[in-house]
Amino acid sequence: MTIRKRMNLTANQTQIANTMSQPTPRLFQPLTLRDLQLGNRIVVSPMCQYSGSAGHVSDWHLMHVGNLALSGAGLLIMEMTSVEARGRISPYCLGLWQDSQAEALKPLLDFCRRHSDAAMAVQIAHAGRKASCAPPWQGGGQLTTAQGGWQAVAPSAISFADDQSPPRALTRDEIKQLVDDFAAATRRAGVAGYDAIELHGAHGYLLHQFLSPLSNQREDEYGGHLDNRMRLVLEVFDACRAEWPTGKPLGIRLSATDWLPGGWDLDQTLVLAQKLHERGCDWIDVSSAGLSPKAHISVGPGYQVPFAEAVRKATGITTMAVGLITGAQQAEQILQNGQADLVALARGLLYNPRWPWHAAAELGVELPYPNQYQRCNPRVVTPK
Repeated sequence: MTIRKRMNLTANQTQIANTMSQPTPRLFQPLTLRDLQLGNRIVVSPMCQYSGSAGHVSDWHLMHVGNLALSGAGLLIMEMTSVEARGRISPYCLGLWQDSQAEALKPLLDFCRRHSDAAMAVQIAHAGRKASCAPPWQGGGQLTTAQGGWQAVAPSAISFADDQSPPRALTRDEIKQLVDDFAAATRRAGVAGYDAIELHGAHGYLLHQFLSPLSNQREDEYGGHLDNRMRLVLEVFDACRAEWPTGKPLGIRLSATDWLPGGWDLDQTLVLAQKLHERGCDWIDVSSAGLSPKAHISVGPGYQVPFAEAVRKATGITTMAVGLITGAQQAEQILQNGQADLVALARGLLYNPRWPWHAAAELGVELPYPNQYQRCNPRVVTPK
């Protein structure tokens, strides 16, 4: 048995040496965003956990985020984090509207950095008319004030769903305050110690609501033609970029289409993407939908990848592909084909938090394992 173990060890060492002489798969090549170097092109997408308290992280986040930090992904983007209390999806969502929320994040980020090389980012946002809802496992329905909810706000007083109360349309002064709120949340993200920020302009949340003519029917400078509907997104980006250190990247997630007639679509996305690129946006995380439950979406493996490809080819900006990317070969092919620069997984990583390890083994790459987990590395045989 001892001899067999030694022989296996020798075979593993030979295999690793041979692999190292081969070109590194693109999925595991580094990528530099300003002063931040990612060890590979795998991204943990932001995933709401509905497990905070008054906008602060909880013990659940230490387990959840710490676990995903050990996944082997190059970049981890923490869940949608609100810039003001009424911008939360639920009463249990995280926030960065108070200094104490940033301070509470420090131990979590410090813990991740002690045990992982993953870059740590946060997605900051405002839910707009999709705010004041119960967590999904409680039905996800709109909460009344008696149930702990609040009055939602939006570009126009148009409900997300037919069975919901309409939001209140924001005033000009409130819109200006929102820009300041995003800037303040950016400063707090720096205090917390994040390496990067992603703005959330997708999935039917407030910035997306301003972009789409279906949800934005304002008659002032923030509504109407495309330049006006893009105004808030660009003002928010400029305000956040001004507050964020020059060497740290700032990206944005966009829904490329509403999947609805007369709504936000790819052509408009390309115009916005170019304007963001000119302003120094470091990546666009290209998703779709979320504006209305009436959307009819053509879902299939990698169904949103063509949108990322279109943005990348039209603008040259770094793009992130998302949506039913489940296999290592699939992810590698997306990158090899020039359809995106990064691939992001969400539910796939919840189901298999070691997806990057398995992808590396399949593609013949050796990833670092924590010392405590070395014995599970299939390419190294260790004694009992």
